[in-house]
Amino acid sequence: MVHIVIDLEMNPINKEFKEVRKFLLDEVIEFGAVKLDENYRQIDEFQCYVKPVYSETINKHITKLTGITTETVADKAGFVEEFNNFFKWIGGWDMKIYSWSPSDIKQLKNECAYKIPKFDVRRLERQWIDVQKEFDDRLGLHSNLGLKYAVGAMDRNFEGTHHTALADAANAAAILALMQDDEAFFKTMQPVIDLLRPQEFSQSIGDLFPELADLKFD
Repeated sequence: MVHIVIDLEMNPINKEFKEVRKFLLDEVIEFGAVKLDENYRQIDEFQCYVKPVYSETINKHITKLTGITTETVADKAGFVEEFNNFFKWIGGWDMKIYSWSPSDIKQLKNECAYKIPKFDVRRLERQWIDVQKEFDDRLGLHSNLGLKYAVGAMDRNFEGTHHTALADAANAAAILALMQDDEAFFKTMQPVIDLLRPQEFSQSIGDLFPELADLKFD
């Protein structure tokens, strides 16, 4: 069995496509994924851009966030071809597939259902695991911790550029791999675990991670 960690970047569908938007609000414009072996060691990677069907231009906010422009995807293949390429790269159903948060599986389910209705999205969903939820549950977090801050909590530099699909997938895979060893995970995360305890500290979690100040913990 292989383990596939995926990240998607999406672009909103133009509001003029009212009928399409009843089923699909966004389209995938980038696939990024890493393949891990049975020991959670990376053995391969996959990345491609995808040309959207229901928007002539990439939203300015999406370009600012991801760096993907209209020109980036202008000559790329569409979702159906690139999803088929992605699934061929996976190599079949003997796998588990992971992402950071449930938004990616929701997007794939909706887009496959609309554009590749014969594809078995239910089977894909059954093999999907939310790494963010697993991570949050392990630490007793009641709020969702962003990938960038989860990597920072591991005392690890974020590899690549945040909100590029392959970099996000690779960083999520690093967290997934660490989580397979309880001793190593809790040793690495001990400073964060200490901050979650009801004690007085000279440096609060808000000082370390200002964006986490409103999170709730067990």
